[in-house]
Amino acid sequence: MLSDDIRYLTDRALWETENLIKCIPDDLWEKRYDGLPMWKYIYHMLYSMDRWYINPRDAAYKDPDFHTESLADLNVVPGDEHITREQIEGYFYQIRDKIQKYTTVLGDAMLVENPENCEFSRFRLILGQFRHWHRHMGVVYGFLIEDTGKWPYVLNMCGKYPDSPMPNYYGE
Repeated sequence: MLSDDIRYLTDRALWETENLIKCIPDDLWEKRYDGLPMWKYIYHMLYSMDRWYINPRDAAYKDPDFHTESLADLNVVPGDEHITREQIEGYFYQIRDKIQKYTTVLGDAMLVENPENCEFSRFRLILGQFRHWHRHMGVVYGFLIEDTGKWPYVLNMCGKYPDSPMPNYYGE
């Protein structure tokens, strides 16, 4: 079933996302790349996952408490705005739980249906979000590799989950 594949790959992608966040050293959290701090790239990715993986038109959706209008916009260089690692990690765990709950009940027949008030099928939303999500993960991977010389571990299609606690890097 397609929904089984979506569950499998989503769980792996969520693990990789958590590991990536944990791989960011504290001294790079505020470092700016093209004018934007590292945390803003992460927040943009997470905010999109939160909004677009399930239903971007959900009337009941609530932004996180710390959200501001331009916080997730990569076209807006932040001034005094700041998101702590703890806020990002807490937000990630909320999103992870929400997505895993959703994929648990997701069936193949549901994939061709549109969520309420949404013009896109569930399958298109999930596939589109994987595209966006992993593009931004790749950007952050590049920053980390350039600045630390370390490559955060990825699971690939069938790779084994590491036994050691996060963060996990290749070669360690």
